[in-house]
Amino acid sequence: MKIVHNFNAGPCVLPKDAINAGIEALKDFKGSGMSVIEISHRTKDWESTMAETVALFRELLNIPDNYKVLFVGGGASTQFMAVPFNLLENKAAYLETGVWAKKAFAEAKLLYGDKAVKVASSADLNFTYIPKGYEIPKDADYFHITTNNTIYGTEIHTDMDSPVTLVADMSSDIMSRPIDVSKYGLIYGGAQKNVGTAGVTFIIVREDILGKVSRVIPTMVDYRTHIKEDSMFNTPPVFPILIMNETLKWVKAQGGVASMYKKNVEKAALLYNEIDRNPLFVGTAAKEDRSLMNICFVMNKGHEDKEEAFMAFAKERGMVGIKGHRSVGGFRASTYNACPIESVQALVACMQEFEKAV
Repeated sequence: MKIVHNFNAGPCVLPKDAINAGIEALKDFKGSGMSVIEISHRTKDWESTMAETVALFRELLNIPDNYKVLFVGGGASTQFMAVPFNLLENKAAYLETGVWAKKAFAEAKLLYGDKAVKVASSADLNFTYIPKGYEIPKDADYFHITTNNTIYGTEIHTDMDSPVTLVADMSSDIMSRPIDVSKYGLIYGGAQKNVGTAGVTFIIVREDILGKVSRVIPTMVDYRTHIKEDSMFNTPPVFPILIMNETLKWVKAQGGVASMYKKNVEKAALLYNEIDRNPLFVGTAAKEDRSLMNICFVMNKGHEDKEEAFMAFAKERGMVGIKGHRSVGGFRASTYNACPIESVQALVACMQEFEKAV
């Protein structure tokens, strides 16, 4: 197999252990003689896998007993609708820090108009920083944040104190750092970054915040539907959940979330230090808000004409997925949990080699 350094933003690099286990399960799931994508989700073998995946989520994030862990389809984007359906009665507040935060707010606005309010935004500087000094309205039903912004490379690094229910889209930094789940009413995200492959969305919800709205909620976006049926009201996305299960086992074997965080800090520091040192490159995000997961940079002033040359240079050396999002340009290296430090070292060496070559 060709050796590459995978910096894709998502779907992205996954642990080889999880991929290999998935291959075996596709051939024969738990000695059943059937593939995991052929079995009934009502069998004891599958129910035990589902229960184990929930238990791993709970253990790795130290989730309190009064929270439920759910696995559903539809991607995190469906949750942009589901969150206000379930929680918005009078007012919902949103922090706009990037494309996905903007889309979450737009969906709430589409459904409930002026009941959705924007507390602060960093759109004025193309989402290169996290807003500070704003006030969360105390009469809001919830305050929605996106903790990591994959396109712009910014991240909220701490669990904030909120006077109202805190809702977080953690699609791209879940399991990358320890979090205090008790500070959130609801956490959700697509799995295809740190916890698996595309096709399943995780939801961590505190039960007491549900059932407070006066509207009728469509069955499939009502969190209580999935709580009652242990995420199996309808056929769950079994293969993505299996990959999630194996990925979480890998995280646990690596020493858990605290160990992941230590490694992620080390990887990010290595690459950011090179960006800051190398005269050819410059980071795009405010230094205090730099993401540990998505490291964005461009050619420095006076070297903009070298962008295509560096892209080709890096590609020749096995770098995959470092092209920046079209709205930002430049480069983006996504260093999720399964990205080995050796790949970051290879990218740094590539940048240094290019510096000498030009």
